[in-house]
Amino acid sequence: MITRQPQLRKCAIRLGGALAGMALVLGGCQHDQAVTASIPDDYKQRHPIAIEEQNRSIVVFVGHARGGLTATQRADVMGVASAWLREGTGAIRIDAPTGTPNARPVADTMREIQAMLAAAGVPPRGVVVRPYQPEDKRFLPPIRLTYSKIAAVAGPCGLWPDDIGPSMKNRSWFENKDYYNYGCAYQRNLAAMVDNPSDLEQPRAETPPYMARRTTAMEKYRKGTTTATTYPEADKAKLSDTGK
Repeated sequence: MITRQPQLRKCAIRLGGALAGMALVLGGCQHDQAVTASIPDDYKQRHPIAIEEQNRSIVVFVGHARGGLTATQRADVMGVASAWLREGTGAIRIDAPTGTPNARPVADTMREIQAMLAAAGVPPRGVVVRPYQPEDKRFLPPIRLTYSKIAAVAGPCGLWPDDIGPSMKNRSWFENKDYYNYGCAYQRNLAAMVDNPSDLEQPRAETPPYMARRTTAMEKYRKGTTTATTYPEADKAKLSDTGK
């Protein structure tokens, strides 16, 4: 009995070490499962579309010898004015360079820009002019028009926290679950394409019907004639009568 006690003590130490090792392994598995469970399985929850305020801006380059706007620049300015009336959430900020070689043409261009904005319906309080000094005067400093709007955003995409290949560490691969970046590009493109971010939260109210067209259709229905719309020029668009 005396000679077997050291052996029993060694066996007990080995058994205790084995149990401790198994506890550490199981604890690591539970930790990995807890981390994996914190990542949603639905891509809409992993990459949600958020509604926030963003800036939209255009630049107007002005040369040293010519003031005023070109035809393309006039279209850009009118586009900003119409978009601001529809979706702007703050004043249009105009950053104009000062102390530059093109200062005089910039002043002439600024007057034309302000006149176009006023003609498009932008009130005087909706325009804020802010002069700025360019950091590097070697480059042509532009006039910048900026306004804020409500926009839908998602992402960023391209995040790969885990290896998507088979490994003992990646339990999602064995469970056939989506990888983390799955669905991010879809959410980001949907956010970029939506015209009104409010459509993602609630439906739009119905607009009034076109009464002139409704009256015509109801009059045809009352007379018993077809209410279908016919186009006299439709037959002229056919290439041939083959198959009749």
